[in-house]
Amino acid sequence: MDSHDTTIPGFAPHRVLVADGVALHAAVGGSGSPVVLLHGFPQTHLMWRHVAADLAADHTVICPDLRGYGASDKPAEDPDGTTYAKRTMAADVVALARALGHERFALAGHDRGALVAFRAGLDHPAAVDRLALFDVLPTLDMWDVLHGSSAAVAFHLYLMAQPPGLPEQLIAGAPDAFFGHFLDVWTRDPEAIPAAVRAVYLAAARAAVPSVVADYRASAGIDVAHDRADRESGAVLRMPVTVLQQDWGAALGYDAAALWRAWAPDLDHRTVTCGHFMAEEDPVAVTAALRALLKR
Repeated sequence: MDSHDTTIPGFAPHRVLVADGVALHAAVGGSGSPVVLLHGFPQTHLMWRHVAADLAADHTVICPDLRGYGASDKPAEDPDGTTYAKRTMAADVVALARALGHERFALAGHDRGALVAFRAGLDHPAAVDRLALFDVLPTLDMWDVLHGSSAAVAFHLYLMAQPPGLPEQLIAGAPDAFFGHFLDVWTRDPEAIPAAVRAVYLAAARAAVPSVVADYRASAGIDVAHDRADRESGAVLRMPVTVLQQDWGAALGYDAAALWRAWAPDLDHRTVTCGHFMAEEDPVAVTAALRALLKR
């Protein structure tokens, strides 16, 4: 793979219109029951290259670039944040799967993709029959557990929550330093993200600063409102749910499994010892967890 490769070997590229004026790029491979895999920050669908290749032996695997990322469209942010609300991005994913012929599918997401997957599970339970979420908390809970000096680990959340203008300017001034920082400090095994793949991620992020910031800004506004409304109404994830995450609760002082159980009654919660980019650092464990979920 060189720095110009933008798809998973053996997977076919698709470009699918999912909303007015918005198309997603997706890599699709394999055959069998469908599984959709959503990437995180600051990455593209390439983060799933190992897991997707394994699952494609007996599943149709769909790996899109999220709205605003990679080779997918990057519409301008609107004043109320709707364009990059996780509700909007979740609707993209359901429309993508439907356009590819799948009314129901299993859904897995990492980091930002996990927040989109979480919202899809709440908003579209008839479409999402199983859900896997990797290394996040729901948006509402995430903000609640960040406090004191320990919240410094999430400085980027506060930076990109600021009104339009300053965050984009600061990040665009040194995009490789900014995005590369997270690829470095969140990875326990640097070899898991080879130089060629890192170059793909940095080039994609460099070209998407406004939309990446808009995605994060939505998580400090409209996404919180949507989560709060669901919590107040008692909405929960009705499908089987698997959560894998690092033991951030020990560092920040919260019970991650308890927070997730409030949203997901049918929960398999596990902590991992690898770094944040677990689909690349420990694809065997991630694939095993997904296969176990698919059998539940």
